[in-house]
This record gives sequence, C-alpha cells and structure tokens, in this order.
Amino acid sequence: MTEPAERRAVTEPGSDAVTRALVRVRDLRVHFHVRQGLLRRQVGAVRAVDGLTFETLEGETLGLVGESGCGKSTTGRALLQLQQATSGTVTFQGDNLTEMNASGLRTARRHMQMIFQDPYSSLNPRHTVGRIIREPLDIHSMGTATERTTRVDELLDLVGLDASHAARYPHEFSGGQRQRVGIARALATSPRLIVADEPISALDVSIQAQVVNLLSDLKRELGLTYLVIAHDLSMVRHISDRVAVMYLGRIVELGSRDDVFDRPLHPYTRALLAAMPIADPEREAARAHTPLQGDVPSPADPPAGCHFHPRCPLATEICRREDPILGAVDEDGPSHVVACHHATEAH
Repeated sequence: MTEPAERRAVTEPGSDAVTRALVRVRDLRVHFHVRQGLLRRQVGAVRAVDGLTFETLEGETLGLVGESGCGKSTTGRALLQLQQATSGTVTFQGDNLTEMNASGLRTARRHMQMIFQDPYSSLNPRHTVGRIIREPLDIHSMGTATERTTRVDELLDLVGLDASHAARYPHEFSGGQRQRVGIARALATSPRLIVADEPISALDVSIQAQVVNLLSDLKRELGLTYLVIAHDLSMVRHISDRVAVMYLGRIVELGSRDDVFDRPLHPYTRALLAAMPIADPEREAARAHTPLQGDVPSPADPPAGCHFHPRCPLATEICRREDPILGAVDEDGPSHVVACHHATEAH
C-alpha cells in the first residue's frame, strides 16, 4: 500500500531527519491481551501503544509528554526491548532491534540505557552503590577489575557524589542522591541513548531542578541523546529540543520545543498547555482556561476515527469517522507535524 503523502513528508529516506536519526520507530504497536474465564480466552486487547512513527535525532533531547496512561512509559520500554512489541520496528544505529536475538540485544543495550522513575525501587537494597554502578560493566565484561573500580569512582564524581559513597547502601541516601546513583549506573557503559522515564516525578520539588540541570550538563559533556518521558511540561520545555505529544497510544503532535509550546496545532496540546500554571499572577488571572470535558477513553476500547474527538471542542463528523494522519501543516513546515483534521483552526 502506498503511504500517504503527509506521512512520506516526515519520514522519507534521504531527508535530514532520517539521515541524522539515532533511533527510528515505525508503526510501533504494543497491545496487552485481556483474558477471561477458566480457559483464559482472549476477549480483547489494551492498545497501550497504537501505531507510533517517529525518530530520535542524534545528540538531541526528545520530550515525550501526555496524560497518565497514554502509553509513554510503554513506548520507552519498547524502544529498549524491555517490552516486546506486538508489531512495528525499532531501529537503533541502523540495526532492527525487534528482529534481534537475546545475544544481539545484550550487545545493543550496552549503547542504550534507562533511568527509571522511582529511585527507591530501582536500586537493589542488598547491594552497595559501588556494586550497583559496576554491574553493567561486569555484565558487558568492560575493563579489568581495577579499571571497573576506577570507573565507578569516576561516575560517582560525574554525578556529584563522593567516591567514598561506593561502600554505602541505597537506604543511606536521599531520593535525589539515589536518582544520581541511577544516572551513574545508566552512564557506566558510555551509552549513546538514554531513556529517562519520569526522572524527577518521585523527587521533592527542591531537588528536581538539580537533577534536571545534571541531565543537561551530562548531555553537553558526553554528547548524549535523550528520550525524556514526562508529564511535567515545564521540565520538558527546559530540557527538550523537540517535543512529541501522546494521546491514547498515538502521537498527535511533534515539533521543535518552541513550535509545540508557542504555536500548538492540536486541540489536545493546547489543552495541556492551558493547564500549566503561570508564575505571573496577573497573566494567570487574565488568561482563559479551557478544561477538557469528559474522561480519557479506555485503551481497550478506543473511539473510532480520531481518538480525541469525544473530548475535542472542534470535533466534526469527519473526526468521528476518519483517523487523521500525522503530517505537516504548510505554514509551519515539515518539522512540525500534527494529526488533526482541523489543525489550521486550532492554530
């Protein structure tokens, strides 16, 4: 089947976005079976990720935002093949991860790591911090025993901790310090890609800015590429180069940080931004609030047509009937794409 022109404009081989892409995701789907009865027959499926196509460019930070339950974390796990995809492909450095065997994935994962959301449950309480950070080096047989110990000390210093902390256990650290340990572990094998899944949501507000600034500094120093999964839009605006907005398992808008935050095209993006508090009390009081109506539909039974149409103030008959394709709006250029039948009206 020939791909629509709107989609080809975003992903056509030979374009700058494709040639610079470190990760390419094509029509990715992750569905979880719903089973009932004594025989555990499948009676449905939860469509956590339902047809994603995007690239993560080398050296950039791509922010992935959306409401809870929209499939952000499942997307991040599927990128690293921690969650098996139902269909679609994930290509990293030209290699199709979805077709790799266990041995190939082990080799590939040396170059892509994850920072988990909860710094309390993601660290083994029975292991010292030094052993936790050293574990990826042991798994991939990197360096001698002495070199691995030296590397652990270097990593602790890199994330703002002291080398003497290597002998301590996770319970001896604060939440922010534990997340720094998690970041050091992710950096151990010198990866090219880091997926950060809500890296600050479990931390005190006073600590969040420190961790965000640390991630930004590490990106500049080490030339990292990030996929940052978050629902904190202010953090995403601070750290991201491009932003992808997800709703019910699909990307509804993707563009540069300034395009998405200053010129949002999708009604859902506009509603998310309208919910962000503004520090200026006068501006906050003066702006119009347009809260979304209704609840998020179940991913086990998504609406026909545009998934957002039951809550959209611009919805018409075509929205209820036809699924919009992620494509460019002429005046914003091919780098800013949206899946909406009425994007120009939202704009």
